Amino acid sequence: MNPKYSPILENVPLPNGITLKNRIVMAPMTHSSSNEDGTVSDAELAYYARRTGGAGMVITAVTYVSPNGKGFADQFAAFGDEFIPGLTRLAGTIKEQGAKAVLQIFHGGRQCPPNEVGGDVVAPSAVPSERPGSPVPRELTEAEVEQIITDFAEATRRAIAAGFDGVEIHGANGYLIQQFVSPHSNRREDRFGGDAHKRLTFPLEIIDRIQAVVQKHATAPFIIGYRFSPEEPETPGLTMEETFILLDAIKEKGLDYIHVSLNDFWSKPRRGADESKTRMEWILERVGDKAPVIGVGNIHTADEALAAISTGVPLLALGRELIIEPDWVEKLESGNEEHIAVNLTKQDQERLVIPDPIWNMIVHVPGWFPVVEG
Repeated sequence: MNPKYSPILENVPLPNGITLKNRIVMAPMTHSSSNEDGTVSDAELAYYARRTGGAGMVITAVTYVSPNGKGFADQFAAFGDEFIPGLTRLAGTIKEQGAKAVLQIFHGGRQCPPNEVGGDVVAPSAVPSERPGSPVPRELTEAEVEQIITDFAEATRRAIAAGFDGVEIHGANGYLIQQFVSPHSNRREDRFGGDAHKRLTFPLEIIDRIQAVVQKHATAPFIIGYRFSPEEPETPGLTMEETFILLDAIKEKGLDYIHVSLNDFWSKPRRGADESKTRMEWILERVGDKAPVIGVGNIHTADEALAAISTGVPLLALGRELIIEPDWVEKLESGNEEHIAVNLTKQDQERLVIPDPIWNMIVHVPGWFPVVEG
């Protein structure tokens, strides 16, 4: 190994006592490759087995915790005990090569396709998604909100039973938790709505309930992480100023990490903080030493990863790059970082064990992946 890159491969202790073998995390990525009944498929197991040997921690594609929380087709589920056997296979596949396995959990809220939830699209308030053709969602009753909080807790219990090392609460990318945090999508007047502090009631109660489940059911240290998106383009919408309020609250919850959702690690704020620092720098400053932060966003090469780590971010998530280069960490460890692939050819699907739904997105969505002739 080139000593220059040794900081990337350092062990990282988490607050709960678990130690990750390096700073690289496999980011959660939608693969739409599960079975139609919501169970884990052989195709997704093969996909994870091919690319989880090097990372210190692997965060799965997101699973839905409530029957009406399905965010897209061919997504695996965690809303019933009947899904535990498949979840057990998934956890075992990820952990077999030494990575810690974290199950990302969510409810899609107003972003759920109507055909996937029997037409029952729900949200904090009757404000439609920005997706073209999105229906006006049904506003959740207070009792239904409380049931969804219970659903998050129950999904965590199933993750423990399945052998996962942790869960990540998906509060990013415009899904239900972010919908409650946002002034754009949360117009409620009950205890789950109001100002920027009151709109945190839903995510904070989810964290509390999950922590109680872990305390009751886990027999070993169990990771609890939280992912968030720092800004929204809408007005009103989330700004960095409101994100600081969120961070001030969740960093006191004893989480094992806080995960930023960004397309570009080096992006600057739009609103709520000046452009003298990147979003990542503002977030690292705000969180301080209260919890490790996972940074992400358009990192491909070893030098790009090293530059990101040099900002002080403890953990770095790689997403599309680990689809392109499953052996990213192994090549770094063996001193072959110059052979890390950063693009695909149209002949690479079988070699890289990429399921058809992901491959079809790679091939047919212009600019989503760097595809070259080969």
